[in-house]
Amino acid sequence: MTKQIKVGVVGCGYWGPNLVRNFRALPDCHLKMMCDTQEHRIAHLKTLYPEVQGSTDYAHMLNGVDVDAVVIATAVKSHFPLAKASLMAGKHTFIEKPMAGSSEHCEELIEIAQQKGLVLMAAHTFLYSPVVQKIKEIVEQGDIGEIRYICARRLNLGLFQKDINVAWDLAPHDISIIQHILGEQPTTVNCRGSAHITPGVQDVTTMSLSYPRQRTAIIHSSWLDPRKVREMTIVGSKRMIVYDDCAPLEKIRVYDSRVERPPHYDTFAEFHYAYHYGDVYAPYIKQEEPLKTECQHFLDCINHGKTPLTDGRQGMELVRILEASSESLKLDGAPVHLANHSNGNGSSPASHPPASAVPHAPTAKMTELKMEKQSENETNSHLDNLNIKIKIGINKNKS
Repeated sequence: MTKQIKVGVVGCGYWGPNLVRNFRALPDCHLKMMCDTQEHRIAHLKTLYPEVQGSTDYAHMLNGVDVDAVVIATAVKSHFPLAKASLMAGKHTFIEKPMAGSSEHCEELIEIAQQKGLVLMAAHTFLYSPVVQKIKEIVEQGDIGEIRYICARRLNLGLFQKDINVAWDLAPHDISIIQHILGEQPTTVNCRGSAHITPGVQDVTTMSLSYPRQRTAIIHSSWLDPRKVREMTIVGSKRMIVYDDCAPLEKIRVYDSRVERPPHYDTFAEFHYAYHYGDVYAPYIKQEEPLKTECQHFLDCINHGKTPLTDGRQGMELVRILEASSESLKLDGAPVHLANHSNGNGSSPASHPPASAVPHAPTAKMTELKMEKQSENETNSHLDNLNIKIKIGINKNKS
């Protein structure tokens, strides 16, 4: 019989209530506590879920109610200290995107989770969508041929934030989908943007990712657009896919369209491109809530000792791309090579092995952390040092 996992959710602002709703509805979960610094948010959720405990004390949630896992849905700046405290307290940890504010912090969380044998999962929700799974299936079957480029647009009016720019807020969705489809890391990142509303915080960005074999991806993100747009075009050598997440039905359309060069010609006059226009079809997609599937996957990984589809390494690789985009913005859009750009502390991501090369066994660096199992008092002391009254804020990171 599957064990019922006792879960606590911290952050009950913008996205947290959706996580509360989904975890509470799953039979493998016993939602024990909701935590937020704002009492009125807890009071509101208590009217909906009176049987779930509420608290403004994160330390109490970690040590006072015997939870097995912690779900973090707070502002990005608080992801690392809250997640580190959770892992140090021996809790499986689920973190909303982006996983942390730096790849260095991500790496530290990965090492702690490995040392303690805990599940660490980054919430890249769209990878649990039946639509994205269908696109992945079509691509892997070779139906569209070799991918040439991907273009994504994620636009709307707001929600404006002050601590992260629009690339860090919206682009993680598209980056995670592109990474999932292509199955490899970009070699270079270019990013340009403008801050029209809040000085120093870009509200419109265009990011370009370059991949091996002359493949590219372009991501346009905006908080300053009159319409809500969630669209991705995947261009292959045989066919093309258009994914419109705002469409009520037929979110995927496959176009039998392509351009072909003549195999050979003797004179320029004989050179003509061949444009092929064929049928358009929309594959059937079973309607399921991706967030519910994602929450269930987290519980399954805990119960069965699995590695999540979107584990800590996936979260770290995405943050590295975001770091490169920030550096490119400072360089007015100049290309930043992922193997060479600094991660903010003077070190180079080239010093970090790729996800597939990170060993599961404790490394020398992990040994240096000297993380023996701590007592409850030691964990409380650790939380005090972290200044656990860190303002959680409304998490507006989910679009």
